[in-house]
Amino acid sequence: MQLQFLGATREVTGSCFLIEVGGRRLLVDCGMYQGGRKGEARNAEPFPFAPGEIDAVVLTHAHIDHGGRLPQLVQRGFRGPIYTHSAGKELARILLKDAAFLAIKDAELQNRKRARRHLPPVEPLYVLADVEQTLKQMHGLPYAQEREILPGVRLRLQDAGHILGASILELWLREGELERKLVFSGDLGHRGSLISPDPTAVPDADLGGMEATYGDRDHRSWESTWAELEEIFTIGSQLRGNILIPAFAVGRTQQLLYVLAQKYQAWHLERWLLALDSPMAIATTKLYARYAALLMPEGEALTEADFSPPGLLLSQTPQQSMRLNRIDSGALIIAGSGMCTGGRILHHFKHNIWRRNCQVVMVGYQAEGSLGHALISGAREIRLWGERIKVAATIHTVGGLSAHADQSGLHHWYGQFRGRPPVALVHGEEHSISAFAARLAGEARVVFQPAFGDTLDLADLTGC
Repeated sequence: MQLQFLGATREVTGSCFLIEVGGRRLLVDCGMYQGGRKGEARNAEPFPFAPGEIDAVVLTHAHIDHGGRLPQLVQRGFRGPIYTHSAGKELARILLKDAAFLAIKDAELQNRKRARRHLPPVEPLYVLADVEQTLKQMHGLPYAQEREILPGVRLRLQDAGHILGASILELWLREGELERKLVFSGDLGHRGSLISPDPTAVPDADLGGMEATYGDRDHRSWESTWAELEEIFTIGSQLRGNILIPAFAVGRTQQLLYVLAQKYQAWHLERWLLALDSPMAIATTKLYARYAALLMPEGEALTEADFSPPGLLLSQTPQQSMRLNRIDSGALIIAGSGMCTGGRILHHFKHNIWRRNCQVVMVGYQAEGSLGHALISGAREIRLWGERIKVAATIHTVGGLSAHADQSGLHHWYGQFRGRPPVALVHGEEHSISAFAARLAGEARVVFQPAFGDTLDLADLTGC
């Protein structure tokens, strides 16, 4: 009985963990690497296991860094079931189809360049047919219901409070007389969020697998975050420029829209043309409205209008997006991608980021190697489609809107375990993992900081 760490080790993305028990092989997550071309190139590499030998997969949630390689897994021979929350399955449909579309476009772009150099064409990572087959193998489960998914393996999902359908995994493993309970946090939510419940407490585990994305810091309070946003919008009105918000289409955008709707009058947002320039975010917002009862106590009474401030312009087509680029002042534009690695936000940067009266508001995690990370690190020039563009805009980082638990939130969640179980820290850069390991020192019996490929023997849990 063993656990092998095959992704999101000392980095945030690429979630993938292999459990072997009783001759069965169970995969927890199968995520893409994100953050820069070099990192993303790893997505085309072979898996460190034979896909056809995997018996089942459990997906913590639909974000691409957790499930984005599932169609590749299927394409390369995996034929077993994929278990996730029912709402997460619907969300995965949106995200995986978008990922396939981007993979196809990326391959087309590469092949035009390769043809000019007389190089053979490359295939996309996967296509829509692979996504459709993946969705056929996906099974939606409710929260808080225990189920045997393989001989000797029982699963229960608990609400992680991160995005719609995000789950903490409770896994009971049995091999002969040996029994172990593993708990994977997935991505834990930020306590006190307006549109997500707090992460569910889990009382016991023999081993906890915990994310540590923000293991080295605490977020600003919600009150300070609202005050910060209001100040940015007030300054924007005085500068008479545009405000650009690169936002993850799933979770972050819906929270931001809900806040803008709640604060519309107090923040005088009638001064702005508010635009959501992301077909995927628009589709996701509709899904959030449908499942609002999962998100907050009053959710059953909410409608799609509650996630939309008055007058919100929904930009679906490329032509609608291009029309926004002709506006040089008074527009507040929310567009993907959240780390500025692609998508429509780059076109808005091209038309605005060189303007001194422009403001860019970062509201999510920026992985090392991404354009978003370069901007928050002070880059004064960026390169878009071969053109060098000066960065004259003011770059704001509003960390308090994060959908991830901060160090105190992570510590609080771990503190609800009985008996100080061993914990393996993943989903964090090395500095974040080291900082959170120091916070847990003297509390957890053992704190593992696994590297890629490390294996834990679940019989003794004494070391990697």
